[in-house]
Amino acid sequence: MIHYPLSFKVSSSATQGIQASWSTRADAMPEPVLMAIPPEFEGPGGGFSPEDIYAFALMNCFIATFKVIAEKSKLEYKTLHTEATLTVDRNESGVPWMKALHLKVELGGAQDQDRTKRLLEKTSQSCMILNSVKTEKTFEFLVMGS
Repeated sequence: MIHYPLSFKVSSSATQGIQASWSTRADAMPEPVLMAIPPEFEGPGGGFSPEDIYAFALMNCFIATFKVIAEKSKLEYKTLHTEATLTVDRNESGVPWMKALHLKVELGGAQDQDRTKRLLEKTSQSCMILNSVKTEKTFEFLVMGS
């Protein structure tokens, strides 16, 4: 049984300058992750950007939620592949924001394609991180049998 509220702690260490990368870590993980401002924002690249982490969070929340739903529903499948495209734009006030995320999900080895698609749809509506953001979300589901 999961007991709420839950807490997740993260930390970072950075120095001055947009060309300088920095490290960030989650307390639950032994190794830090290298972060950098992407070239699109005049940074050096070479590390994960906040935009990458945002897209990772949305995509991987979908995966985690689907894995839980599939297991509790006794859905068997062999492979799950996802690709996410995040669009960063300016809103109507000219403020930059994470405008849209398109998530393509390919599921292989599922026997009942209709049931599998229903569970994928349920996942798209049940993921807590996807439900917590204003970003427009679209989904593309491809279910392949064995």
